[in-house]
Amino acid sequence: MKINKMYYTFFAFLICYCSLTKLCLAGDGDNLFDMCPTGTTHRTVFINGLPCKSPSDITASDFKSSLLSDRGDTDNLHGSSTTLATAADFPGLNTLGLSTARTDLDVDGAVLPHTHPRASEMIFIRAGSVVVGFVDSSNRMFQKRLREGDVFLFPRGLLHFVYNAGFEDAEIYSVLNSQNPGMASIAGGLFAGNGSNVVEEMMMEKLKDVSMRDLDGVSIVDL
Repeated sequence: MKINKMYYTFFAFLICYCSLTKLCLAGDGDNLFDMCPTGTTHRTVFINGLPCKSPSDITASDFKSSLLSDRGDTDNLHGSSTTLATAADFPGLNTLGLSTARTDLDVDGAVLPHTHPRASEMIFIRAGSVVVGFVDSSNRMFQKRLREGDVFLFPRGLLHFVYNAGFEDAEIYSVLNSQNPGMASIAGGLFAGNGSNVVEEMMMEKLKDVSMRDLDGVSIVDL
């Protein structure tokens, strides 16, 4: 009887441990099918993700996208443009825990500090020379100058930026490990409305200054 009680206690502990481990490690859920392109015809229920197409309706076109083929419109205050392709408009990504993006920057253009709460981001420099960086929870900035062919990683949830410090337009491609990475920006979140342009201009100047200091190093920074 005592042995049985020990077994029951052990199995109960094991089940609790496995459940908690699964909850702690969970990101986007694993795929239960070979593939699951987004089905957009019937949206009568709300789920954590997107519904799948019927297997009989899946085609090769679901796994191909031209969303990142063209340069974005950089005629704005930041001199930059980012086009994000998620499972909502690139069906083949559904349930795979991925999204992808293209960023174009004019000379002195920037992607202002922001975070992706549900994803890490890996970037590939297709053209140009940029300064990138992210800030950790200890307020340390990790910053590098990147050139054509370089790859850099922004860890999940950390504030990060990109600045074109070169003499030609820059072209960057990204992969994020969530089909819905989300984005939270300082200027957009706290100063939306009439005051946001002023704040963004101040951040652009600060970013330009930060990009020229402590290059390729780790430093304490006050953004």
